[in-house]
Amino acid sequence: MSTWQPASGCGPECRAGGEDAVSHARTVWRMVQVCAVLLAGLLLVPLFRGLAVRPMSRALLAALGVRLRGRGPVPRPGSLLVANHVSWLDIIALLALGPARLVAKREVRGWPGIGLLAGLSGAIFVDRARPKVLPETVGEVAAALRAGRSVAVFPEGTTFCGTTCDASSVRTSVRFRPAVFQAAVDAGAPIVPVAISYCSTAAAFIGDDSLWSSVVRVARLRDLTVTLVSAPAMHPEPGASRRVLTRAAEASVGLASAALGLAA
Repeated sequence: MSTWQPASGCGPECRAGGEDAVSHARTVWRMVQVCAVLLAGLLLVPLFRGLAVRPMSRALLAALGVRLRGRGPVPRPGSLLVANHVSWLDIIALLALGPARLVAKREVRGWPGIGLLAGLSGAIFVDRARPKVLPETVGEVAAALRAGRSVAVFPEGTTFCGTTCDASSVRTSVRFRPAVFQAAVDAGAPIVPVAISYCSTAAAFIGDDSLWSSVVRVARLRDLTVTLVSAPAMHPEPGASRRVLTRAAEASVGLASAALGLAA
């Protein structure tokens, strides 16, 4: 494991299991709806470009039977949104909440549907096999913030399943990486911590999960809610320490999640 390509240590054993499931027919119908939304997106994208991102994201969540809840202050445009990372659903939930450019690993570009939404949002794709490009990524994020675009990033660098993992392996591993916080310092942009939590650990995208198996598992759930809680914005002073900002954001996300009964 490296700081550039961290590993969470979470696996299938972290999922609690025992969730209520819908019928096989309902699962198939949800998957059909997902495909229909994606096909509609292929038609709408050339016409509406980025304007299609939010409605497409909300339509995908609805097709999967996922409810979205948002709490806390609404981040103003030009904010750096930093969130814990649980699932590929995090991407859709953030895009459904409001416009933002995503910082995502290069592989996301090829994911069906999600890659399309990320690309529409103006995602900044990162090649994690080339750490030397990190300064360029930070510069691109800073430029977007200066232009008044919000940017969303998952500073953990990988996904974690939450409280069902053994505390000794998760609480010491879930740490935000500080590099992208430098972009907010350079741009003089507010940093908004966002805590993402789910009512079921089945949403977690961990271990050897494939995207397809994870999507089907989510589609089978009778009841799944994703909650996004934004904390008050932090306003870094010029020359502020990115490491201090990182630890403050990390603590803020943890506290917001704990208030929901689901630690990040």
